[in-house]
Amino acid sequence: MDTSSFTTLTFDCYGTLIDWESGIWDGLQMMLLANGSDKNRHEALVDFAAAESAIQAETPSMLYPEVLSRTHAQLAKQWGYQTTTEMDERFGAFVPYWNAFEDSADALRKLAKRYKLVILSNVDRTSFAGSNARLGVHFDAIYTAEDIGSYKPHPQNFPHMLEALERDHNTAPHQVLHVAQSLFHDIKPGKAAGLPCIWIDRQDLAGGGSWGATAHVENVPEPDKRFTSLAAFADWACS
Repeated sequence: MDTSSFTTLTFDCYGTLIDWESGIWDGLQMMLLANGSDKNRHEALVDFAAAESAIQAETPSMLYPEVLSRTHAQLAKQWGYQTTTEMDERFGAFVPYWNAFEDSADALRKLAKRYKLVILSNVDRTSFAGSNARLGVHFDAIYTAEDIGSYKPHPQNFPHMLEALERDHNTAPHQVLHVAQSLFHDIKPGKAAGLPCIWIDRQDLAGGGSWGATAHVENVPEPDKRFTSLAAFADWACS
């Protein structure tokens, strides 16, 4: 792939730049401890993926903290655990406390010297502001589920972003390269929207790793290139 034609990199945030799986697992600890649970991380994340994606599809205009709160309550019901409104809401407000991957900030700073950086994320503006502070980089544009009114992989999210980039930033679709971890949320709908897509395979799915908190894709899309870290992608994209 020749990177010389790309002026703009669009990123998923959670799972790609922010370690959302650790954040989700940490956020579940209060309920798990209160119920004397021995549920392991893998089981919890797989159940989270199914519950969260279903709620997002059913209520596309719901803000992400409420999606998370409802997911927490649904998991408690599914697992036969006790929860409280306070615990549900605490889980929903936990996004700003999720840590960035160790390589994210340095890689983004390196990429920003050559490309415009854009976010397309399944989140609300307030939650993303907390994550942006952890990433420590200026994004040239930010498009959230709150702005668009739906959650990826809904087919309108990528066209919304591309139209806005062309209208507001004079960036044509052929100048855009999408970078993401999730095959379900990003690579499949991104390819369907006509974008070349870089897969940051942090879970090493290609090597037999777990889907974790990402909903499973039956027909796995073919990314244009695969990396196992953002640092490796940045080195390649800036070479």
